[in-house]
Amino acid sequence: MRAVIQRVSSASVTVDGKLISRIGPGMLVLVAVSITDTIDHVKWISEKLCGIRIFSDEDGRMNLDLAHAGGQMLVVSQFTLYGDCRKGKRPSYTNSAKPELAEKMYTELIDEIRSRGVDVKNGVFGAIMKVDLTNDGPVTLIIDSPSG
Repeated sequence: MRAVIQRVSSASVTVDGKLISRIGPGMLVLVAVSITDTIDHVKWISEKLCGIRIFSDEDGRMNLDLAHAGGQMLVVSQFTLYGDCRKGKRPSYTNSAKPELAEKMYTELIDEIRSRGVDVKNGVFGAIMKVDLTNDGPVTLIIDSPSG
């Protein structure tokens, strides 16, 4: 799995002009599932997302995880994160999981994060979404789960 994490002051997802999800301070996570991902990858990345310390403590150091900072998480599926642009002009998505597997893993990820006590919202799998966000920092990280 691949995740792009952005620390945000706020973020929202809209589909066909309808607000689907909105969060206040926390993190926006764009996530993609690869053809080799398993439930172990879901658990690994969930633990990493919930535990990563990118929020400031009282001394201004990035020393707090999402729960300790009192933030929310918005998880949005984005298969294009596995787009391979090394050859030609059009990205290849051969490493992106097929929709059936990707949706299952995306749902499992949200459930796993929720089971850790995080206030998590989500987008709509497979939909054309408008994602609005206000970066905080900005702080942006890319996390890849270990190879299977």
